[in-house]
Amino acid sequence: MTPDTDDAQLLGRIAAGDRRAFETLYRGYFPRLSRFVGRMARSAPLIEEVVNDTMLVVWQKAASYDGSCKPSTWIFAVAYRKTLKALKQSDEPVESDASLYEDEGEQQPEQVLSRQQLQHTVADALDALPAAQRAVMVLTYYHDMAYSDIADIVECPLNTVKTRMFHARHRLKDLLWTERENSR
Repeated sequence: MTPDTDDAQLLGRIAAGDRRAFETLYRGYFPRLSRFVGRMARSAPLIEEVVNDTMLVVWQKAASYDGSCKPSTWIFAVAYRKTLKALKQSDEPVESDASLYEDEGEQQPEQVLSRQQLQHTVADALDALPAAQRAVMVLTYYHDMAYSDIADIVECPLNTVKTRMFHARHRLKDLLWTERENSR
């Protein structure tokens, strides 16, 4: 059994009203969706609200899952749409939360500080991208999703995902280069 097969079975049970199946799916997806939404929204209350709204849709619409894509693709697509809607309705500024990226593997203070500064810089650069480009970057680099799955999630053609990635990489390069030059 693969995780996708397990998730598809859980969705089938959820469609039949199985609360335990929903709880299992919720627990499995909550951390992943929180990271995804968090990298798009950066507001703890908004993150929790979007994840819970996403999972409510999963509970209510599980019967509409038709197996034409991976369960994770279907769930992330719901989260993506909910995030965009919440960002449009929110009047809070989007800000970086570098603590999401912290890695405590290195213990040397200089290395920790340098890594944190780099993480802040990259997070700020990601925040400067348009939401569509940021979503493609986050789904690719933080969730290891294939472009075809991303295309399903953001509901656009595969070539559009590739174009967004192309422009996002160039925009990030420019932003990071400018930051490097300004810090000298």
